[in-house]
Amino acid sequence: MLLRYAIVAGLILLADRLSKFLVMANMAEGQSIPLIPPLLYITYVQNRGAAFGFLQGQVALLSAIAVVCLLFIATQWNKIMAKSTFVRWGVVVALAGAIGNLIDRLRWGAVIDFVDMRIFVFNVADVAIVLGVGLLFWEVLIHDLKSR
Repeated sequence: MLLRYAIVAGLILLADRLSKFLVMANMAEGQSIPLIPPLLYITYVQNRGAAFGFLQGQVALLSAIAVVCLLFIATQWNKIMAKSTFVRWGVVVALAGAIGNLIDRLRWGAVIDFVDMRIFVFNVADVAIVLGVGLLFWEVLIHDLKSR
């Protein structure tokens, strides 16, 4: 079972790294390519903050928070694996996304975002984090209520 988690996490991380590499190699920062105007664009953005620009310029703080979370997950791994499928997959998927964005912060001093919906710009790692947290919410808000 551990192999399945590692494969999925690896594929998420690979998709994140490859997509960011392609954007950085083929676009100038700030450049935007319309895909489905006015809804969807590819726009190369270096986000030096967290979601929605929160904590702008706090790369060291955001990196430290990510490392602490990763260390916490590592120390609690056996407990996490004893939980429900939603919890296990939620943690694994979110973990892969967190690692992808942490690599950016450590390497570039910013997270590389490019999926632009004109309301916000995000990346593959962000999608993984949101999906993982969504699975955890599902467990807490829906699945736990049904089992009572």
